[in-house]
Amino acid sequence: MSKLVTIFGGSGFVGRYVVQRLAREGWRIRIAVRHPNQALFLKPYGAVGQVEPVFCNIRDDASVRQVLQGADAVVNCVGILSPGGRNTFKAVQAEGPGRIARLAVEAGATRLVHLSAIGADAGSDIPYARTKAEGEAAVLAAFPTAVILRPSVIFGPEDDFFNRFAAMSRRWPVLPVVHGKTRFQPVYVDDVAKAVVAGIERAAPGVYELGGPMPEAFRDLMRQMLTIVMRKRPLLDLPVGLAGVMAATLDGVQKITGGLVSNKTLTRDQLRLLARDNVVSPGARGFADLDIAPQAFEAVIPEYLWPFRPTGQYARLRPSIKL
Repeated sequence: MSKLVTIFGGSGFVGRYVVQRLAREGWRIRIAVRHPNQALFLKPYGAVGQVEPVFCNIRDDASVRQVLQGADAVVNCVGILSPGGRNTFKAVQAEGPGRIARLAVEAGATRLVHLSAIGADAGSDIPYARTKAEGEAAVLAAFPTAVILRPSVIFGPEDDFFNRFAAMSRRWPVLPVVHGKTRFQPVYVDDVAKAVVAGIERAAPGVYELGGPMPEAFRDLMRQMLTIVMRKRPLLDLPVGLAGVMAATLDGVQKITGGLVSNKTLTRDQLRLLARDNVVSPGARGFADLDIAPQAFEAVIPEYLWPFRPTGQYARLRPSIKL
């Protein structure tokens, strides 16, 4: 009988690629999510009965314990960019991973992969970065042989990075940029999924930082994105003070409305994170240690950003068309 893996957050951006990869490897997959009906699209990723979405709330011991029954391996892909209601940074990114790791040991799982992020820092005054580090510590305290993956900004067809700015370039006459000199090392979502599979099947325990082939300044990433979507837009360096006022206002609206109006544009925490390089640390273990060659973003994003071109999928044909 094939082994069973429980994937927390398996219907999310990264999780769905992990599901695909593990299904190809023959794993039976239990997807632990808050809304199983919204994860039914994952069932065809495997054979009949191979992929099964189930309800789980990672804030609750009983719920987590139930979905871990019989699991040989565990993957945690749950994370948030902004808090909402009971899903605070502390509950989701610090306490949740610790709960999963502790109950995974209780359930007899032998492998655990936890998805964190570059920039996790226990001493940070930014809740996102601090709780990421607290989650890592909680995982290792309960499950010392866990594999922890720290990716840089992740790109892919469903990303909220290149897609967001490409959409802005279609609507706005200029493209605003904050902290344009900050460096990122964009990593392809399927490469992260490969790393998860490696973490389950063969990787040595410990922390791995995942980044693309080369670091790039934020401003340069936006310039290359504009070339790919074939739009001429001047890059506007937005003053940090003005961006701070905008982020504070949007955060305030979210708080006043009790989360009914969610700030998905720019939070104060995100603005502060933008001031810090998001690249692989010197000497850190990474893709090379997992025998994975990461793909460059410029080789991938043309395949999914074409809807943002002035003539969409016909952009490359236009020069050959005689009008």
